Amino acid sequence: MTSFKTLKQIKAGSLDVGYAEDGPANGKPVILLHGWPYDIHSFVEVAPILAAAGYRVIVPYLRGYGTTRFLSPDTPRNGQQAALAQDVIDLMDALKIDKAVVAGFDWGARTACIVAALWPERCKALVSVSGYLIGSQEQNRAPLPPKAELNWWYQFYFATDRGEAGYAKYTHDFAHLIWEQASPKWHFDDATFQRSASAFDNPDHVAISIHNYRWRLGAAKGEARYDALEAKLATFPSIGVPTITMEGDANGAPHPDPAAYAKRFSGKYEHRQVDGGVGHNLPQEAPQAFAKAVIDVARS
Repeated sequence: MTSFKTLKQIKAGSLDVGYAEDGPANGKPVILLHGWPYDIHSFVEVAPILAAAGYRVIVPYLRGYGTTRFLSPDTPRNGQQAALAQDVIDLMDALKIDKAVVAGFDWGARTACIVAALWPERCKALVSVSGYLIGSQEQNRAPLPPKAELNWWYQFYFATDRGEAGYAKYTHDFAHLIWEQASPKWHFDDATFQRSASAFDNPDHVAISIHNYRWRLGAAKGEARYDALEAKLATFPSIGVPTITMEGDANGAPHPDPAAYAKRFSGKYEHRQVDGGVGHNLPQEAPQAFAKAVIDVARS
């Protein structure tokens, strides 16, 4: 499968959200969340597997991607973690989804973890690639060993005016490089990349991306309306919903060791390693394994 059958738009919170939908309308909801710099096509082969199993699958473009747009030109182009999580709750409210399985990778995994931690009554179960990814500005003040800092080179680049200008000028080239570094054994073709790269042409993509990484370093402020959520997240709340975390055996992106986060999950929990040269974009590189994790955790 190379594309989604159904693409829709819905006003939710501060956004007009573009999203793909598959499966029966009365199926149990699953929300799949992509990361940076990827798009909904990370789940293009996962969604039909879940739909065939009877799930209603919702795959939204995050703020700054694809056809998702801000309703007002005055809304800050904010990429902080709490804002993206609130977007999911707003989308669920707009779609009248009371409770869903939430699953994702990269920014999407962090967002899914936050939804599970702060709104457990809205989250039936969780699948998170690279585990517990909730962060805080305070934690990020601490320097890492040099090799670890090197892995985050683009975060420091984005903290500069030169980095912002460079990402704006070379957005597609930049994303292609990240794909190569994050998944060194994934031999994607140009058509596969271009299918996702069009999502980066969103007018807010650069601003959201830059703000996200600057906010992490404390180099940009968040919005006051998210302060209470960020205060809760800074305590690194445990996640009690049934959870499966996953990791590819060839993930070239920065990621924690599974042993470092296992105790953050206080409910039914399992970690799965996916072998075979699987990198950072796990749902697109190993769709069967990702879909199986969603189905298994949904039955917990």
